[in-house]
Amino acid sequence: MIHVRDLHHSYTHDARYAVGGVTFDVAEGEIFGFLGPNGAGKSTTQKILTGVIPLQRGEATIAGMDVRRRPARMRNLIGVSFEQPNVYMRLTGYENLAFFASLFDVPTEDPMSLLRTVGLEDAAQQRAGTYSKGMQQRLVLARALINRPRILFLDEPVAGLDPASSRHIVNLIREIRQGGVTVFLTTHDMHVADTLCDRVAFINEGRIAAMDSPRALKLAYGQQLAEVEYRTDGSVVREVLSLVDEENARRLNALIMNRQVETIHSQEASLEDIFIRVTGRELA
Repeated sequence: MIHVRDLHHSYTHDARYAVGGVTFDVAEGEIFGFLGPNGAGKSTTQKILTGVIPLQRGEATIAGMDVRRRPARMRNLIGVSFEQPNVYMRLTGYENLAFFASLFDVPTEDPMSLLRTVGLEDAAQQRAGTYSKGMQQRLVLARALINRPRILFLDEPVAGLDPASSRHIVNLIREIRQGGVTVFLTTHDMHVADTLCDRVAFINEGRIAAMDSPRALKLAYGQQLAEVEYRTDGSVVREVLSLVDEENARRLNALIMNRQVETIHSQEASLEDIFIRVTGRELA
């Protein structure tokens, strides 16, 4: 569905590349995470793919259409949800969706139905400027869905949201994907990426450092550990033991056989741990 080869972009039009040699493919119906800190090249790549900025060098196609040519029918196939809510604050939620629906020349969703889907039906006649940040993010997501897109681009969809609003957005993305929509997710929130994505790509300083499913990356770069708590001489002792080291495995087995163990918890490396290990830098 998305095909990218050797993508380059320089804002200074020289060898200082914000994106330098990026290559990847996204399959139809896949949730693909593009993960990295601010300034890594995530948003630049998304802007090129959505036609916001021109493709300078490389190859990129959306549903077989050349991004460089920015065909009008490509815009009818994609939906874009930006990190910063870019809706008309003086218009109501309903008026916003009705206006954006009028910009497309393909069948669109019913605005009220979409507002109901994102949990804004009761606020349909309120001005968007009175919405909380979480409500505005849901309105932006609804706007991105107004044209029934086959490909949805999401840029930091839960940034700055409270846990309840974040959970609501994540659940909506899952439902959208179940409808066969391809999702391209740019974020530095590794927990959200781990929860949602089929595959992820770590981008750092404009280049992809690693790419695979979250599980495969954890197996490749993480450590298989178990945290064990056991009682000895009336005190609780905590140890972290490797599950692949023979000596550690014998130690764990002995503790279990002697019935000293009170708790055992597997310790899995997070995507953030893996990102730091692969790139040598923090996500912040």
